[in-house]
Amino acid sequence: MIKHFIRLEWKQFFRASYFQKGIAIKILLVFAALNFGGAALMLGVGLFFIARKAFPDIDPVVTVNNFIVYWFLFEMVFRFFMQQLPVMNVKPLMTIPIKRNTVIHYLLGKTSFSFFNFLAIFLFLPFCVVLLVEGYAVVNVLCWFLSIVFLTLSVNYLNFLINKNNAVFYIIAITLLALIGLEYYGIFAISQPIGTAFNTLYSQPYLIIIPLLLMVGLYYVNFIYIRKGFYLDDAVSKKIKEVNASDLSWMDRFGNVAPFLKNDVKLIWRNARPKQVMMMSFMFLFYGLIFYTQDAYKDMPAFLAFASMFVTGGFLMSFGQLVPSWDSEYYKLLMSQNIPYRQYLESKWYLMVFAVSISFVLSIPYLYFGWKIFGMIAAGAIFNVGLNSFITLFGGALNRVPIELNVKAKAFSNTNGFNPTQMLIAMPKILLPILLFYIPYKLINFEAGLIAIALSGVLGIVFKNQIFAYIEKIYQKGKYKTIAAFAEKS
Repeated sequence: MIKHFIRLEWKQFFRASYFQKGIAIKILLVFAALNFGGAALMLGVGLFFIARKAFPDIDPVVTVNNFIVYWFLFEMVFRFFMQQLPVMNVKPLMTIPIKRNTVIHYLLGKTSFSFFNFLAIFLFLPFCVVLLVEGYAVVNVLCWFLSIVFLTLSVNYLNFLINKNNAVFYIIAITLLALIGLEYYGIFAISQPIGTAFNTLYSQPYLIIIPLLLMVGLYYVNFIYIRKGFYLDDAVSKKIKEVNASDLSWMDRFGNVAPFLKNDVKLIWRNARPKQVMMMSFMFLFYGLIFYTQDAYKDMPAFLAFASMFVTGGFLMSFGQLVPSWDSEYYKLLMSQNIPYRQYLESKWYLMVFAVSISFVLSIPYLYFGWKIFGMIAAGAIFNVGLNSFITLFGGALNRVPIELNVKAKAFSNTNGFNPTQMLIAMPKILLPILLFYIPYKLINFEAGLIAIALSGVLGIVFKNQIFAYIEKIYQKGKYKTIAAFAEKS
């Protein structure tokens, strides 16, 4: 029966109307997997020698065991954002004589073959090979490696559970940051007790039974969890939820675009996917910390200009690039109304401008790094409002991939709504502020670079009507192609 399930999914992929889009996405994901897998493989080969060089008086196995807890905590957070759990259309299978247990085992089995599970193997298998070459006991190394595999699968099944509960993820993320901070400042070293446990696991091979039982237990918990909801009545019945109405009358001051703004705010507030993107866009505020705190970037102001644009452009980059896909589920109804396209586009623009403005206010603490850094952020905000927002709207005219609003998928790994064209449109967003800053900076001075970035945004605002007129024509020209594309469900 498992063989039949694989054959059905294979046929579904090749016969679907989104086959070409799926191929493009799969190719990009393969390249990403090869990149991460290769990096993990190289790190695994050198891990023994890195540990021995960093702590010459300690056995490299002990060193790795002392810090391996951070690998698993990081893996939990990484999986939460990146791992897309497998799905299967089970409704047709519920009406034919196929055992529920078989379908559930197949779904859980698919998670076991996730790339994220192989990433740990790419890292620790070369490390174990080096251990064997260096003369370590075969049984100890083999049982330790299998224990790591069992624990990795345990994290995989745990992710299946926390995927349904964001609160669990936030607890894990905060715990990870707290543990790193406590160890960094020498208050409490969590690596010591956990390291002792892993060292015992290595020295006593029979303890492999503990991670094995943990993996089996989490598999069973997932099995029971899925089985409870595996009924046709649950699949076809609609749950009645209490509707929370919000007073958005204050938006009436925006005139004709107010109804669209209200619709977008409700869309973000009530649906899973835009709410996730909204939360992720908030993380862009901390993007500058990657660059501003590193001495290596102080002599590369062009990269600082690039980072400054991202600080206030999180919502614009994440939410804005998927316009008009957010409205794909009712786009046909929207376009059948007597509504000027200009008002629809302006509402999206106002929403992005509002988000950039809020992000700019929240970025005020960056004054700690000096007026030059904050000046870059201010110039980047003007650039985002006056130019980047229009580039984003223009890119939306080429984006004809529908989005399912209530698909609770990972903000990064979810390819629902993804279009390779977005990558091409993203290039001017990234390169343009760098060029606008770098050329005047080299020819004149630092302040001239900031003025050039800000001035480009001001010019965009001045010629707003002309730019909107051009973008509106593009949307109008592809209106019916967009409606037809949104009608296809992936």
